[in-house]
Amino acid sequence: MIDSRPIVRVICGPTGAGKTGLATHCAQFADIAIVSADSRQVYRGFDVGTAKPTVRDRLAAPYHGLDVLEPTERASAAWWARCAGQWIEDSSASARTPLVVGGTGLYLRALFDGLFHEPPMDATRRSALAVVLAPLSVEALRRWVSQLDPPRAHLGRTQLLRAIELAVLTGHRLSDLHRDRPTMPRWRARYLVVDPGAALAGQISDRTRGMFAMGWGEEVRGLMRTVPADAPAWNASGYRTLHDMVSGLITHEVAMDRVVIETRQYAKRQRTWFRHQLAPEQVTHIDPAAGDAPERLRAWWSGGDA
Repeated sequence: MIDSRPIVRVICGPTGAGKTGLATHCAQFADIAIVSADSRQVYRGFDVGTAKPTVRDRLAAPYHGLDVLEPTERASAAWWARCAGQWIEDSSASARTPLVVGGTGLYLRALFDGLFHEPPMDATRRSALAVVLAPLSVEALRRWVSQLDPPRAHLGRTQLLRAIELAVLTGHRLSDLHRDRPTMPRWRARYLVVDPGAALAGQISDRTRGMFAMGWGEEVRGLMRTVPADAPAWNASGYRTLHDMVSGLITHEVAMDRVVIETRQYAKRQRTWFRHQLAPEQVTHIDPAAGDAPERLRAWWSGGDA
């Protein structure tokens, strides 16, 4: 049976791999609108540590999905997929080709593999549970999830919190809901998975140093004046570490080392996800530093062999 659903191009891969640079390059040969698939960049004010696209990047192509939530609001894959669907339609209506760019695999799965109907959760109980879970380490959260929803125990902090609250408050496992209650997705994806290989570890170190030099600490100091410590936005990679640094609990050097380690671990989880969750026939791999990267990018865009 021929799949007649329209194709949406997706540039994805681990954090720090060079996705934004390739997306910006696409704007040189196509009229595009970029849909950000990054669960950290949705929050207003959390800019430096989430590596939001620069002014120059945003001049190359319009962006959707940046700065769309207050730090105290909660994002979910289902919410993002609904928004992304509208952004894709808006892009097409403006005669621009939509290009989804980001590293949040769960967002991509929700958009292209189908959503589920989420059981209702009591707001008061949800808030009380959030207070209990907020101070727990990622390791402690993993121990919870290994009992409540084992298939999700390898994920990052935000996804672990999501799995716990759903299991505790509704009695349903999120992994079961994804499996048993899908709705038909409207698009199919053509993926370009960006990964520079062994060079990524060094790129993450360099980018982290750059973020500190660009005033990440000052950004966090300002956010601490207005954003509650239990706001979901603080779960973005590295921000709780910077919160500790600004509070005087750890030194600048310790904070930088910790962020590098956290980010590399996050990138490792992303690599694992992209390796196992995407259908091979939908995927083209690219090293953005390779000499033939521009040609491979164009070939992928046109739908030919890369």
